[in-house]
Amino acid sequence: MPSQFTASTSAWTREAASRYCARLARSHYENFTVGSWLVPRDKLRHIYAVYAYCRTVDDLGDEALPEEADAGGQGIDTTSLLKDSLAQRRPDVAGDVREFRLALLDLWQRELEACYSGLPTHPVMVALQETIETFDIPREPFLKLIEANRMEQRASRYATYGGLLDYCQHSANPVGHLFLYLFGYRDEERQRLSDSTCTALQLANFWQDVARDYQKGRIYLPQEDMEQFGYSEAELSQGVFNPNFQRLMAFEVERAMDLFRVGADLVPRLSGVARLDVSLFTRGGVSVLEAIRRRQYDVLSGRPSLSRARKARLFLSSWLGWKLGLRFRVPG
Repeated sequence: MPSQFTASTSAWTREAASRYCARLARSHYENFTVGSWLVPRDKLRHIYAVYAYCRTVDDLGDEALPEEADAGGQGIDTTSLLKDSLAQRRPDVAGDVREFRLALLDLWQRELEACYSGLPTHPVMVALQETIETFDIPREPFLKLIEANRMEQRASRYATYGGLLDYCQHSANPVGHLFLYLFGYRDEERQRLSDSTCTALQLANFWQDVARDYQKGRIYLPQEDMEQFGYSEAELSQGVFNPNFQRLMAFEVERAMDLFRVGADLVPRLSGVARLDVSLFTRGGVSVLEAIRRRQYDVLSGRPSLSRARKARLFLSSWLGWKLGLRFRVPG
């Protein structure tokens, strides 16, 4: 039985596709800053479309399994439409998770190309095509996000910090570029500063989730750094927290802080809600790193996180800074 994805494009008008993306975004409301509530409605639909694209490509690379049934009743599952289509086109990949995900990503890229030169059929892409046309967004950031998820299928360890940064250039930095396009910023200087902030946010997430990622079979701590500080993968597998691990994490946290310090110069170069949102993201990422420090860098026995009260204070301080034109400085 053909899925909606393989049906004719008339199954998804742009308005219906936009509502689909909005439902998807709202079902993951924790990923939106409070500042998003202040975004004009006509722009918010485009933010939803970009978010839906990013969310789906990450799900394809990180969550999709051949044997999964449709989510029915568990919320919006944008990947199920792709899985149905793939089952018809590539039944040969059904038994291999890695090949299955790579095939899904190939299918997703074909849909992206249809946004630029044809008629996309997936609802996320139908909505995204309007956003691409409205803001004249190039292919590159979208393609990099797909490539980042291909990289995830090929590597679960990073030999060097440079290799990890290359991954961040594909997985995190394009999101910042897309955000800037949506708010009318296209210059290289703002993109450069955005790259520092987005990479720092990605690293903060990695250092927050060292234990969780290891359980998924992934280690983002560069192997060269683990060797430098005398901490082994065998110790990580046992959750060994010792002075060597503390020094390793202190080193990684400080490098991420340095990136936040560089990226903080983006905030005064923005205006309106964009300025508030970037300030919130920056303060949130810095607060995660500070939470790691407060735990004496022990991210193995528990996950450092921000309380609701802390998040509320972050919003209040960012909002006041936004209204008063104050500049946020990353702690030294």
